[in-house]
Amino acid sequence: MTHQTLSDDAPVHVDHRARMEILGAILLTVFLSALDQTVVGTALPRIVTDLSGNELYVWVVTIYLLTATVTGPIYGKLSDQFGRRPMMMIGVSLFLVGSLLCALSQEMWQLIVFRGIQGAGAGAIFPIALAVIGDLFSPRERGKYQGLFGAVFALASILGPALGGVLTDTISWQWIFLINLPLGMLALGVLWKLLPSVSHPEVVRKVDYLGAAVFTAALVPFLLGLTNAQSGDWTDPQVGGFILVGLALGAVFIWVESRAIEPILPLELFRNRTVAASIVATFLITFGFFGGVIFMPRWFQFVLGSSATESGYQMLPLMLGVMISSIISGQVVARTGRYKWLAVGAMGTAALGMYLMTNLRADTPVANVWLWMFIAGVGIGPSFSIFTIVVQNAVGRHMLGAVSSALTFFRQVGGSVGLAMAGAIFGSTLNAELPRQLTSEGVPQPLVDAFAASAGSVDGELTGVGIDLGQQILDRVPEPARPAVEPYIGQIVDALYQAFSIAIANALWLGLIGALSATIIVALLVPELPLRRSASTTRNDQTPTGMPMMDRRT
Repeated sequence: MTHQTLSDDAPVHVDHRARMEILGAILLTVFLSALDQTVVGTALPRIVTDLSGNELYVWVVTIYLLTATVTGPIYGKLSDQFGRRPMMMIGVSLFLVGSLLCALSQEMWQLIVFRGIQGAGAGAIFPIALAVIGDLFSPRERGKYQGLFGAVFALASILGPALGGVLTDTISWQWIFLINLPLGMLALGVLWKLLPSVSHPEVVRKVDYLGAAVFTAALVPFLLGLTNAQSGDWTDPQVGGFILVGLALGAVFIWVESRAIEPILPLELFRNRTVAASIVATFLITFGFFGGVIFMPRWFQFVLGSSATESGYQMLPLMLGVMISSIISGQVVARTGRYKWLAVGAMGTAALGMYLMTNLRADTPVANVWLWMFIAGVGIGPSFSIFTIVVQNAVGRHMLGAVSSALTFFRQVGGSVGLAMAGAIFGSTLNAELPRQLTSEGVPQPLVDAFAASAGSVDGELTGVGIDLGQQILDRVPEPARPAVEPYIGQIVDALYQAFSIAIANALWLGLIGALSATIIVALLVPELPLRRSASTTRNDQTPTGMPMMDRRT
């Protein structure tokens, strides 16, 4: 079947040129929202200096992710009810307003509030972008284009730290936000002019205000608890307490949604075996990916002495693996109409890459690390495209926004949960491993005890000093004790490097567990439903459980 015929069988019919222009605008907005998750990191030291808010700096990143995660499912459902164009226009406009306000911030609290506004706009972009692809292309053709989303995220991860450093050093940190305005306005203009405003007369346009309120009330403490969990103390009220409050309100949310006429997160999605298994697999692979790989830049900085910008470049093999496999897997699915065993192979490859990375040590050749990361990236990449294709193929067009936003939501939550657990594993391993490594290096027991007692501060105070670590340690030792420490400084540094490396390697086991679990779930529970060539084709397929497939009305 020709490209044109496949396009003509899409749910929403527009000419090919307009379709490609809309795709370009959508990818640009996704790139900008993804970039704003990474570009801020290298600019934060300058921002903190200018706005005098060192104690609040973490919130500049946290608030963006929090508001984007909370608002995503709400936007997705509203786009099913009121159309993609108005919701996408609102989201992009809010993102651009937030960007402008961030650049105008005079105090740290202002920047945090405006980053929250920016994130509230960004929450619309990714789930609605996936739904737009579902609208504009037939199920078989979607893979070619949804694979680009993984490539865009990888590209944003590569360019973000470098771009943040260049703009901050050559112009000012405000330009990491101002650069969004001309590009975002261009995308906004294209979307306003070309994106069809399609309504679904079969959908009741009743907004689930109560569900949205309870959903927000549940998710905010849950995500804050996970953010604080990186301290490793799960009994802290601001960790375990927040998480329990979030889970309790989550139960209330499920009860509210079960009685809502048009729920924000339709529970019927999870009665569809294909959708439920795909969401769980996405959660697990993201849980493992973020839970482990997020620590790799710290290894480059702490053990190899790389700068923050250099460590970003050293992650390039991972991102290249994600980009290449995301695009290729989308093409394969589009050509063959099959996805199950491609997904199983990808998850297995991710598990292999993660397993290899658990062998990380202080003396591991960097070429080996790059190869391991590339293999992991090749396995992770297809998850950005395949599972979106699968869930969109399993529901009717009137639920594309809801199912796309649900998948995005659980991908984001999986990353947050994985990061929190990996942080706890890293911290506990470092505390346990440092005394053993000091002893094996021949450091006297009194010094072992002294350094073991301060292991918790190693990561926070010494990360990134690299080749100056020995001098940094001596500077922290009281003057009278320096003669006793100085002869052993080489052994202490080696022990710190090895303990730090083993701590990261142990955190990477989380990635292996997540990838293997996802592989098993996909192999056993995700059925190979034929990808429809036409969105208008109605079918009465049965799932392997005997439950009728969801309504696929167009």
